[in-house]
Amino acid sequence: MLHAPCSMFYEKMSKSITLKVETRDIVGKKVAKMRKENKIPAVMYGNKVAAQNLWINDLDFARAYNKAGESALVELEIGKEKHSVLIHELQHDHRSGKVSHVDFFQVNMKEEVETEIPLEFVGESAAVKAHGGVLIKNMDSVSVKCLPANLPEKFVIDLSKLVTFDDHITVADLKTSDLVEILLEDETVIALVAAPRTEAEMDGLNNKVEEDVTKVAGVVKEVAPVVEEKKK
Repeated sequence: MLHAPCSMFYEKMSKSITLKVETRDIVGKKVAKMRKENKIPAVMYGNKVAAQNLWINDLDFARAYNKAGESALVELEIGKEKHSVLIHELQHDHRSGKVSHVDFFQVNMKEEVETEIPLEFVGESAAVKAHGGVLIKNMDSVSVKCLPANLPEKFVIDLSKLVTFDDHITVADLKTSDLVEILLEDETVIALVAAPRTEAEMDGLNNKVEEDVTKVAGVVKEVAPVVEEKKK
């Protein structure tokens, strides 16, 4: 296996993300009424503190989430108090698709956390453009462990380094700070380009599919009926 000569890098959050929230006393069915007023119920927990119910304005949360995702620190402002949190889990309304509840995990800035950092793929592979290969991305994020202040915003993957079908981008190609531990084996493949199938391979694949479909329970291959001639 050949590694593409990569200069993959990571980006740290350029500036802090703040989100103003309010304390919430309403629970249960009454929450639905407040959702209609563009408020999202939330809860903050973690770091050996009691859980706290909160309200968030839906537009304010959307802006913060677009910047932070679930990997960057967000500073919650509750009155005069400030809390460093990660957006830990989202729930969505099954009808509208809108965010219906948010979990914030309050971190201890002196304790390491484990979270997923997104991958951003840039550039174009010559193996795809010039040779008709198929780009295969095996993951869209990687797990890391570090202090909250050192969390990367994202890892940028340069696909132009995939020049031939033998080139692979692996975890070992990711460049990051010594303060950030990537929780995957170095040999784990992030992206590669597979050679296009030949016409003979495609014909063989189509024949295989036709053969296999008759083996599926409840599927019976139709056979043309035999018509007997009437005796004269």
